[in-house]
Amino acid sequence: MANQEVNNARFNKEAAEWDNNKKHIESTHQAFEAIQRYVPAFANSTSKTLDVLEIGSGTGLLSYTLSPHIHSLVGVDTADGMIAAFNTKLTSHSTKNLCAINHLLTNADSPELQGACAAVRGGETNPPYRFDLVVSHLTLHHIPSLPDVFRTMYECLKPGGAVALTDYEDFGREAIRFHPESKRPGVERHGIKVDEAQEVMLGTGFSEVRVERAFVLKKEVDAEEGMEELEGEMEFPFLMFYGVRN
Repeated sequence: MANQEVNNARFNKEAAEWDNNKKHIESTHQAFEAIQRYVPAFANSTSKTLDVLEIGSGTGLLSYTLSPHIHSLVGVDTADGMIAAFNTKLTSHSTKNLCAINHLLTNADSPELQGACAAVRGGETNPPYRFDLVVSHLTLHHIPSLPDVFRTMYECLKPGGAVALTDYEDFGREAIRFHPESKRPGVERHGIKVDEAQEVMLGTGFSEVRVERAFVLKKEVDAEEGMEELEGEMEFPFLMFYGVRN
C-alpha cells in the first residue's frame, strides 16, 4: 500500500476523535502564535486582507483559529474523514470565509482549487486565484518530495506572498519517538532537517527565508529499544519555515 493510502486510512480512522487530543490542540495553538509572530500582517493589523491556503487542513483546528483574523481560507486534505470533520464544524461556524476540499494539490491552477477559491471569496472575478499566505502544521513530514511541495506552494502565492509552515525538527535518531511505532507507517521522514529545508526553499526561489525553532511541544513517548527510558514527557522542537515569493 502506498504511503498516501496508508496516511488516508490512518487519518480517516482518527478524524472523529482528533480534536479531543489535548496535544493536537496545544500544538495548533503554538503554531498559530508562531504564525502571528512571523507574518507581518498580524503585527500591523492588516491580516483581515489575507487570502490563505492551508496544506493538510485536517479537521480544521488551525483553519478555524485563523478564520476570525483573515479574509478567506481554502484548506486541502486527502483524507475523507478529516474533510467530513471540517465540514461538520462549518455548519455552526459564525463566519463562512473558509472551506476545505479533498484534493492532492500539485498544481496552482487545478480546477478543484480554483473552484474552491471562487466559492469562498465571494464575487471575485479575476482568476486564476492566488494566495497571500500558505500555512501548514504537522504536514511536511508526511510529504514525499519537499522540493515538489515547496514549488507548488510558491506557484500558489501572489508576488510578495509568504509561506509560514510548522513541523517538528529532525534533531537526530531520538526524533523517531514523536510517533509511536503503530503510527510510523506512512510517515515519510521523522521531522524536518533545518539545512535541507533552507536549501529547498532557497532553491525554489523564496527570499527572506527563515528556518528556525519556533516552539517546543512536550509529549509522552513510548519505550524505544536502544534508547533512554524517560519519565514524564519528552521535548520536541518545532520549526517555522518562513519565506516570501518575490
